[in-house]
Amino acid sequence: MTEQHAEPDDAWGEPQPAYPAEAAPPAAPASVTPADAADAARLVSFGLQPKLMPARDAEYTELLRRYREEPAFARLADAVATGLGLVVLEVSTRAGMAVTAGEDSVFAVRMGDYARRASSDTADRFLHGLAHLAVAAMAFPRPEDLADDAYIGRITVNGVDAFVRQACHRLEERAAEQGDNTDPATDAPGLESGWRVYARRSSTGATKDARRLAGSTTGIIGKAAAFLADSGFLQRTGDDAGGTYRTTARYQLQVRDMAGSAAMAELLELGVVPVTDGSATLLPPPDTDGLELAADAGLPFHS
Repeated sequence: MTEQHAEPDDAWGEPQPAYPAEAAPPAAPASVTPADAADAARLVSFGLQPKLMPARDAEYTELLRRYREEPAFARLADAVATGLGLVVLEVSTRAGMAVTAGEDSVFAVRMGDYARRASSDTADRFLHGLAHLAVAAMAFPRPEDLADDAYIGRITVNGVDAFVRQACHRLEERAAEQGDNTDPATDAPGLESGWRVYARRSSTGATKDARRLAGSTTGIIGKAAAFLADSGFLQRTGDDAGGTYRTTARYQLQVRDMAGSAAMAELLELGVVPVTDGSATLLPPPDTDGLELAADAGLPFHS
C-alpha cells in the first residue's frame, strides 16, 4: 500500500502570498523628511515677505510648484502656517503664498498699536482706522473689482481725502434731515458717530513750507498708504495728488473679506463712489449683489 504524501510547495516557483491580494495592506505613505519640513517652513517664510515676488526668486517659484503638485507637501506647509497663527489666503504664481495673521498670532498687527505710533489721541486712532477703510473702498469700489483677479485699483492720497469728506457731507445731510444736530448716541453706526471728527480736522494743516501736518487728514491717509506699501499691499507709483498708488494681488485678497463688514457697506451705500484714476466722485451706489467673499480672509489689523 503506497503512502500518500502531500505535494510540497515548489521551492523554485514564485512565492505564494500569505493572504489574498484583495486583503493586502495599503502601501505606506511616503514619509515626511526633516528636509520637507524645512522647505515647508521656508515657503511660509517667503509668504511673510509680501514684497517678494515669486517671479524674481527661483527657490520661491520651486516651492510654489511643490505646493501645487505635491499634496503631502501642501498639507505640511498649511500645518506650519496654522501653527504660526497664520491663515493661507491663496498660493499661486500671482500672489505667492499669501497669508494673513490670525487674531492670536504673534505676527498680528493691531490697529491700536499702529495708531499709537503716530499719536496717543483717541480721535486720531479713529481717523487712522477710517483712512484704511476708505483706501480699501476706493481701491475696490465694485464687487466685480474684487472678483476679477486681473483688476488693479488705483488711489491717491488727496482722492481718498476728498472721498471721505464727500461721505461726511452725505452723513451731515442725513443728520440734518433727521433733525439730529447733536452728537449721535454711542451705539450709532461707526461712520454716523465719527463723521464730525473727520470733518472738523484740517485737510493739510498749515506750515510755513507748505508741508502737510502728520495730524491732518491727508497726513493720516498718507501714513496709512505708506504703511500698506511697506507691507506689500500697495505699490507707490508717483507723487501727484499727495501720492499715487496701485493695488497688489495680496491687497485684493485682504479686502475681499472686508467688503462684508458693516462699516464698508455703510460707506459704499452713501453713493460716494470713487473712479479708477484715484479721484473721487458722486455716483449712484453700486449693486453689491452676487459678491463672493474669500473664506477666512481678513484685514492686516485686528481690533
